[in-house]
Amino acid sequence: MRWWGWGDPQRRPALPAHALEFLRETMGVEGALRSRPPVSLDAVQLPPARLGADARAALETIVGRDAVRGDHAERVAHAAGKGYVDLVRLRAGTPAGAPDAVVLPAGHEQVRAVLELCASSGLAVVPFGGGTSVVGGVEPLRGEHDGVLALDMRRIAQVAELDRESRIVTVGAGVRGPALERLLAAEGLTLGHWPQSFEYVSLGGCVASRSAGQASSGYGSIAKMLLGARLAAPAGDVTLQAMPASAAGPGLRELMVGSEGTLGVIDEVSLRVRAAPAERVYEGVMFESFAAGVQALKAMAQEHAMPEVARLSDAPETRMSLALAGAGGLKGQLGRAYLGARGYGERQTGRCVAIFGFEGDAHEVKARRGRAIALARRNGGLALGGSPGRAWQRSRYEGPYLRDELLTHGVMVETLETATRWSNLQWLHGVVARAIEDALREQGTPGLVMCHVSHLYETGASLYYTFIARQREGSEIEQWRAVKRTASEAILTGGGTLTHHHAIGRDHVPWLEREVGHEGVATIRALKAELDPAGIMNPGKLVQGERSA
Repeated sequence: MRWWGWGDPQRRPALPAHALEFLRETMGVEGALRSRPPVSLDAVQLPPARLGADARAALETIVGRDAVRGDHAERVAHAAGKGYVDLVRLRAGTPAGAPDAVVLPAGHEQVRAVLELCASSGLAVVPFGGGTSVVGGVEPLRGEHDGVLALDMRRIAQVAELDRESRIVTVGAGVRGPALERLLAAEGLTLGHWPQSFEYVSLGGCVASRSAGQASSGYGSIAKMLLGARLAAPAGDVTLQAMPASAAGPGLRELMVGSEGTLGVIDEVSLRVRAAPAERVYEGVMFESFAAGVQALKAMAQEHAMPEVARLSDAPETRMSLALAGAGGLKGQLGRAYLGARGYGERQTGRCVAIFGFEGDAHEVKARRGRAIALARRNGGLALGGSPGRAWQRSRYEGPYLRDELLTHGVMVETLETATRWSNLQWLHGVVARAIEDALREQGTPGLVMCHVSHLYETGASLYYTFIARQREGSEIEQWRAVKRTASEAILTGGGTLTHHHAIGRDHVPWLEREVGHEGVATIRALKAELDPAGIMNPGKLVQGERSA
């Protein structure tokens, strides 16, 4: 992965001229957008490593000499995740810090020994899977400790067991999403977990950060897939066998999900898998308004017609998608004629596109899709066929690449998400969008705020916002902080959850108590004190500290 951004260094998607013009006009920028490429790797400024010779020698004894790394490139690669603040700092060559060393254990016993050494030596430990956190979850903070290590899980990537009869797979936490899907596909199975970070994400990281996945409406989130796990904590191991259900006290699995490396290292997980779908049908539907689309999605969720993937873009996101796709071409003109003939013409600026994806047995998919499309039509939906759905499938992992390109042009692009009840969803959608718009204007950088509904539940759904604006050069992080603060306050005041699937990390720490209460935070702290008495595990995350400027 690129050290300064996302993905394969050989993959360089470029924004077409019409897309850049659209962005320039949207943000009110006169003249061409400035090019602001990242600095060279050699120019990245890191603090001197503080790992002593004795500690390094002890680590090398545990994991091997080649598995303790302190070269510049490794330290930069583990200096941050992939959030907006992370990338602004990395591209400028000024990350907030860096690990004193990167340690690569090869199994549970090595993880156990490393944690015991670090607890006795005053070294903080940051578990590192795919490094895809967007909320500061892997920032290498020392806290009050003498040094900090990045514990890279890439060597713990074995498949321990595949129980086909029970449909349970047990894997090392460092296994990446694509590798697991390839293995399962050969057996006619799938996990069905497709976060936007799928290309690089580790399974342990998914569990630790309570990942949802784009198909969670049908397959469920990672929390629903987790049946068993092993947590190596400084105080000892917590091992939970893979069981279909248990009444043995409070749900300890739930305490591991979303623990974000603050309690210990999740080094093995057992997950429920399913038969690979025989049929996949993805298509688009146009609604005359966001409200109409929301009513259709609610009906699908409550009337046994839930798609695996359901995404309803609001009007600004729909316009942005059409603009970036070049809707001014022949295909766009034909599309407008088709929509206009059916009452969805240019003057209906509130029109919204939804993508629905159905996966499973061919007969079952046909029946469920039929019910869903009937509910969409009942709410004024116009079926657009399979072309929009196939286009979404091809580009489902493109967002982070596009963000890199926009950053190079001096464009701020950030996402945030929440969830709420159906009865509150449309109101919260407007409240948060207006709050972000106001915050951007107050920064002197008016922009475009977009949102889509996804991750459906019988009782509600998530709202996923994307906003773009011209960066305040030299004050990029202060600009981001002002918008983040305003949006978070609007979400909580408006009856939404602080985060639906991006976790807490550092960015959301100031607001966690607002959602779970003082005693809720105290409970998490008490659990951490029991499992991590020296406080070495991922300092500053979940319930401690706040990201500094």
